[in-house]
Amino acid sequence: MRVLMVEDEVRLAETVRRGLVQEGFVVDVVHDGPAGLEAAETNDYDVLILDIMLPGLNGYDVCRRLREGGIWTPVLMLTAKDGEYDQVDAFDLGADDYLTKPFSFAVLVARLRALVRRGAPERPTMLSAGDLTLDPRTRSVRRGEVDISLTPREFGLLHFLMRHRGDVVSKPEILESVWDLNYDGDDNVVEVYIGYLRRKIDHPFRRRAIETVRGAGYRLAGTGG
Repeated sequence: MRVLMVEDEVRLAETVRRGLVQEGFVVDVVHDGPAGLEAAETNDYDVLILDIMLPGLNGYDVCRRLREGGIWTPVLMLTAKDGEYDQVDAFDLGADDYLTKPFSFAVLVARLRALVRRGAPERPTMLSAGDLTLDPRTRSVRRGEVDISLTPREFGLLHFLMRHRGDVVSKPEILESVWDLNYDGDDNVVEVYIGYLRRKIDHPFRRRAIETVRGAGYRLAGTGG
């Protein structure tokens, strides 16, 4: 498995590189955003490790430009920050996972292997369910001709539901994908945000796009409700 690590802390990058090599990974390391973007655009990698705070071009911008260019290599973001909006921004811009420094090397390896197993299916630029549309690039949502304003968390939740439209997704799956793998709060927060979404994308239009599947989770109707 070939990994690109974009990390400006040289000592940390070298420590992680050595550990990953011992685990059987082939690892390239660069130390700034522009070099990371160029490497990811010109080489084939199974997964990218991308620090957020980088010189030249931050990790958010590197990830966004890769996705805009149609490069869907799985991205694991690294950062010293731990605010929830940092995580939401990373996911909204196309990251696949998120790890806060300091981190366990064993956890890093497990996350990387999981991302590689998942692969990188191409994600369409525009997601739609009937007349409900979501554009990940512009972070815009519309119901027919009506623009709908969502908070970052609401957008992340709708994005996840629309990527899995027609499928039943559980609360734990939603929490892992929209919140954080390490989230240990009340899972009823999912129900709360489902309610927020319904009041914005369904109720004003007399629709029922988001369905509750008792005992299993939620499903966004492929028809848009």
